[in-house]
Amino acid sequence: MARLLLFGGKGGVGKTTTSTSTAVGLADSGLKVLLVSSDPAHSTSDSLGVQLSSSPTEVEGVSGLWGLELDPEARISDHIPKLTDTLGPLMGGEDPDLNASEMVLPGLDEAMAFDELLKHLENPDWDVIVFDTAPTGHTLRFLALPEIIEKWADKIIKMHRLTGGLRAMMFGSKDGEKMRDELEKFRRRVLHVRRILCKPDVTRFTLVTIPEKMGVNETIRAHESLAEFKLPVSGCVINRMTPDLDHDFIRTRRKNEALNVKSLESQLPDLHLHEVELKDTDIHGLESLRSISKELHGEISISNGLGPFSIGLGLEVHRGTWSDGDDVLLHLPGIVRDDLSLRSESGVVYVGINSREHPVPFSRPAKASEVNAKLENDVLKLTFPPE
Repeated sequence: MARLLLFGGKGGVGKTTTSTSTAVGLADSGLKVLLVSSDPAHSTSDSLGVQLSSSPTEVEGVSGLWGLELDPEARISDHIPKLTDTLGPLMGGEDPDLNASEMVLPGLDEAMAFDELLKHLENPDWDVIVFDTAPTGHTLRFLALPEIIEKWADKIIKMHRLTGGLRAMMFGSKDGEKMRDELEKFRRRVLHVRRILCKPDVTRFTLVTIPEKMGVNETIRAHESLAEFKLPVSGCVINRMTPDLDHDFIRTRRKNEALNVKSLESQLPDLHLHEVELKDTDIHGLESLRSISKELHGEISISNGLGPFSIGLGLEVHRGTWSDGDDVLLHLPGIVRDDLSLRSESGVVYVGINSREHPVPFSRPAKASEVNAKLENDVLKLTFPPE
């Protein structure tokens, strides 16, 4: 499973620049990186100078970097059509215009985004996935979604109690059974994604803010809310710090910013803080992003070893897949043996992770029956037969 680095914060504080520059730096170091954006503004394409789509697109000029911009609303009808069919008659009769988008639960858009993200996380071909999230409130709505679904279902039942539909729904109604089944399946899927997000050996969340009181206060509240869900927050980037120039206005502003940063440090003492000065030009294009990456993380160097390597902001990253002679090693934190399968077709070996299959990169054809598989310390070691 790829390492997941999430960047979040209120709108307009530089999440896209921070996440995109991190992805560029990691790819330049030799990792295979997927940069994902769920921000409705879709400014990642503008930042990179490359038009991204809803499927991974290779970023020209950065070997090893792919990007995609999610469109969660477009996925709702495709992802849960049964939910619409089930709830339509229960909520509005036979209204032909009723569809999934008109019955959106708070957090459903985010659930679509994170579920799509999980599909890529389970792909061992990626070393790191960098996720430029929508403003933090969207992430929090997703994390609370399982409980919201339960309350939502309760309200539907109460509504039908008032209209006399509860008895039919509870005793023999196929529509009622379908509703409960679909809601429960969806709730379990969301819970699974939430467990992945809250695994510190897979996920790390970095907050992004600016040195203004409102930004600092929002960051403190976001940290408290994320901590309630045990989502691992490792650091905070404070963007647009005023440069040290000899001018009364500048000195006054720097003094106020220093007080705000000190407040952030005192209330979140365990958070790794990194200040980034305001630049004299907009940050867009690969060279500007590379410059910011070095400012954030320094020179990133990697090896093919099993252990993690550290970058700035208190982040550690594992290589997702690497080869050593006849061995292919896949880093799959938190995986259990029952979630894994192995098969081959036309000489290509496929590893199954939670029923999703991925081809194993190897230089020659092989049969699954000839491959020795060993899972130890979150690493699946596949030993292929010698030539």
